[in-house]
Amino acid sequence: MKLLTYNFLTSKCIRGVKIGFPLKLNIIEKKIVSSDFNSEFIARMLPRLDWGAIKQAANNIGADLPATMPEDISNDTETLQKLHHILLEVDIVEGSLECPETGRIFPISDGIPNMLLNEDEV
Repeated sequence: MKLLTYNFLTSKCIRGVKIGFPLKLNIIEKKIVSSDFNSEFIARMLPRLDWGAIKQAANNIGADLPATMPEDISNDTETLQKLHHILLEVDIVEGSLECPETGRIFPISDGIPNMLLNEDEV
């Protein structure tokens, strides 16, 4: 699972959950997969990113991002390259996602997050 995907996942579908975001990311195994840097793509993704969630995920993998999104980030190649690495090159192979409201655990196996709910949760 790429961390770009993580940015969009929520547990809001669980009965009683109002926000369900950001999910707590627990990493057991990750791998780094090289990909070509595309500053335009990263710049286009910026409005869709929840900076707090990406910052938290970056801390989880040992990467460093500023506490808040820099105002001139579109012109900050170094930060865009860090984001590219965090969002597109880090692949979570095994781990879990935890709902911040209920504590419900969603496993990540072979890079695929299992977000299926039990019948009593919907």
